Amino acid sequence: MSADRREPVLVTGLGRFGSNVAVTLERMGHEVLGTDMSPEIVRDHAQLLTHVVEADCTEIETLKRLGAAEFKTAVVGIGSDIEASVLTVLALSDLGIPNIWAKANSEHHGRILERTGAHHVVFPEQKMGERVAHLVNERLLDFIGFGDQFAIARLKAPEPVVGLPLMMSACRSRYDVTVVGVKRAGEDFLHAVPDTLILPDDELVVSGRIDRIEAFSALTGTAKS
Repeated sequence: MSADRREPVLVTGLGRFGSNVAVTLERMGHEVLGTDMSPEIVRDHAQLLTHVVEADCTEIETLKRLGAAEFKTAVVGIGSDIEASVLTVLALSDLGIPNIWAKANSEHHGRILERTGAHHVVFPEQKMGERVAHLVNERLLDFIGFGDQFAIARLKAPEPVVGLPLMMSACRSRYDVTVVGVKRAGEDFLHAVPDTLILPDDELVVSGRIDRIEAFSALTGTAKS
């Protein structure tokens, strides 16, 4: 596939999650076939997606008529109707779709989807809840967790590292976090190197274990000598 042509994607279920996925894929240059059982939702997406149809995708024959077998990637955005979610994944799996993503509302739902044929299961509500919990203390400005206690976060530079180049603050050996980059107001993102000087009001992008990042963001006082 050439760099300027992206694979088409089938998105079933155009609720909040499915709609956001579908519209973002369109913006990225994918052709999207969106489906939903609600005629109102289909009408709302008529100008947003390459193709959108009213269809019940729990039936494999319906998927065949839509040409779903020609897609390499499908996203099942159905969440509230667990039976429809599972049956749609099963039908897509029976068609041999090699890359099926599915939304789950719970761990139990997710396990069923995996056993039914989903290759990737996402928990948007759970992930958002985790993200908000880490941001609520206002020390972290942004947060992405990876499910194994590892995360990348954006935070205001803690006092002990301000005024020092990274080689002197020794964030990795002293605080067990890695400074990936620095963002300053009105300037482009700066990739961190050992002689990067941390200034007051700098925002740092750091990676590491979640507990280490939380402890790093809470540091006060001056650097250790």
